[in-house]
Amino acid sequence: MPPVRGTAKSNAYEDLKRAILTLERKPGSPLEETDLCDLYGLSRTPLREVLQQLAGEGYVTLQLNRGARVSDMTHYTLRDFFLAAPLIYSAVLRLAAQNATPAQIEELRQAQKEFRAAMASGDVIERALTNDRFHRITGHMAGNSYLLASLDRLLIDHTRIGMTFFRPKSGAKEDRLELAGRQHDEMIEAIEQGDDNRAAELALEHWALSRDQIELFVMPEGLEAPLGIPPKLKSA
Repeated sequence: MPPVRGTAKSNAYEDLKRAILTLERKPGSPLEETDLCDLYGLSRTPLREVLQQLAGEGYVTLQLNRGARVSDMTHYTLRDFFLAAPLIYSAVLRLAAQNATPAQIEELRQAQKEFRAAMASGDVIERALTNDRFHRITGHMAGNSYLLASLDRLLIDHTRIGMTFFRPKSGAKEDRLELAGRQHDEMIEAIEQGDDNRAAELALEHWALSRDQIELFVMPEGLEAPLGIPPKLKSA
């Protein structure tokens, strides 16, 4: 499905994506058509086109006779997330090193500058969103439509969970945040040199850096998840 077009529709599309990624709209929360029409100045038909686009990309779930909801994050979906993330990230970075164009590498460098600026500012939302942009660019570098679709869906949940990683007080310590930034730099270097093995290794190292923080999001200290995270996922 092509991107939605038209100023009001585009604004609604981009604003809803941002609100979902930054947890302004909580996982599983309803998206009332009447409220959204008033908010964005749209009639029902163009609004439904926006929601259909977001549903196709994994941000929204459309339910027959029940309307639209923000895509949920349950222990079932997060289990799949833990299994898929290292596989997808490493495959994407390997192909990015093989296929990236000079223009894409420059775009990635610019994304990294924006990420570094967000890290320095302490803005949690910008940290999460610029990190999301960095990794989406690597997906386009890979040049594989199947992997890109999987990465795009994976990053929706990773960015939502990442709001905790990039929060100064309750998230990762500053040395871990700085390491994340250095790993981005090393990814750019490996991609530019065409070193696909190193790029894939860095993807796994980068995943490991945020994995423990993600586990805290899934099962905060002192709470017991209904099914828990299988031990093999914790060592993935």
